[in-house]
Amino acid sequence: MTRRMTSQSTAHVERAVLVQVVHSQMDPDEAADSLLELERLGKTAGLTIATQLTQRRPRPDGGTLVGSGKLEELKALFAHTEANTLLVDNELSAIQAHNLGKQLGVKILDRTEVILEIFARRARTAEAKLQVQLARLEFQLKRIPVTESQQRFKGKANVRGPGESHLHLRNEPLRRRVAELRKKITAIQNRQTSRDAEKRQWPIVSLVGYTNAGKSTLLNTLSGAEAYVDDKLFATLDTKTRKVWLSSTHQILVTDTVGFIRNLPHSLVASFKSTLDIASQADLLLVLVDATYPHVDEHIDICRRTLREIGAKDVPQLLILNKCDHGTENDEIHELSARYPDALCISARTGFGLEQLKHAITNALKKHSDMWRLPPAIDPMPKNEYPM
Repeated sequence: MTRRMTSQSTAHVERAVLVQVVHSQMDPDEAADSLLELERLGKTAGLTIATQLTQRRPRPDGGTLVGSGKLEELKALFAHTEANTLLVDNELSAIQAHNLGKQLGVKILDRTEVILEIFARRARTAEAKLQVQLARLEFQLKRIPVTESQQRFKGKANVRGPGESHLHLRNEPLRRRVAELRKKITAIQNRQTSRDAEKRQWPIVSLVGYTNAGKSTLLNTLSGAEAYVDDKLFATLDTKTRKVWLSSTHQILVTDTVGFIRNLPHSLVASFKSTLDIASQADLLLVLVDATYPHVDEHIDICRRTLREIGAKDVPQLLILNKCDHGTENDEIHELSARYPDALCISARTGFGLEQLKHAITNALKKHSDMWRLPPAIDPMPKNEYPM
């Protein structure tokens, strides 16, 4: 979203004001955490955060989300900070987005739009790019507002009915493109499923969890691979699969895919279904969370709710508390492991707890996976690859 200009001119920087309405159905602590997360999302998308504004009210205003008083306050903030973008933590309706843009004269983005922008930047494979296109088009179809100019055409002579609306005519090309993208994604998914069925010789363990919890780092450490890692939300979107040796006679396939986040747009869940289906088809899920995060319990709950949404709640799971760099010596991590006694404390960065994790994976697969009961595939373990 940040545009590069010539060296003779000043670069255009998108400066954003963050706004959040905390209504009666929201938990204040979760709302505060959500606003901090939105700030990170904005920075990941290339925005400079100028300031923020929070309003508490029984319910969001139907026309502008914030109401007339806060709207005037926002106008003053934009004048003072010279910001040019409003980044909203709440989900905006089409009419709210339209009215805010008209009143403030700046670009309006809500949480869904900034996540879509990040996904568009992070997509690398053909499938991921198509999935992002599909999600954006579906968002556009939902967001196009009905204005006074969108009146129905009058029917011609001897033709009943008011005819087609401007909105319908505007949406029709988008709907055709949506149908086309869905066919392309389905074709890619079918080809991939066919290849996977032919090649699959080992159990599949899928890394899932909250974004930026360290899934790619763990994949690299377990497999010795070099998957892209960055300290940003949604650093990677594309599925990566690597072989990992659990012992001198058994190996598994470990997959890593897009991270979860609170209020993950349903359009993205639907569009990335073929990618997320990997979790529902796995023999075992490693649910990874950042043990050092202040609201880690909420992250665990979000992971479990997302797994239910994508149809993976019945897949055997191991809860992994990552970033325990000093074991459980930290009081907060010690209390967390006491609340989740079946969870494993590890550090993907330092290697702490990874041998225990391998043993736990082995025991879970012996119990739950038919693939584990097959004779090991003939693929000799390279020397010095195990143990790590």
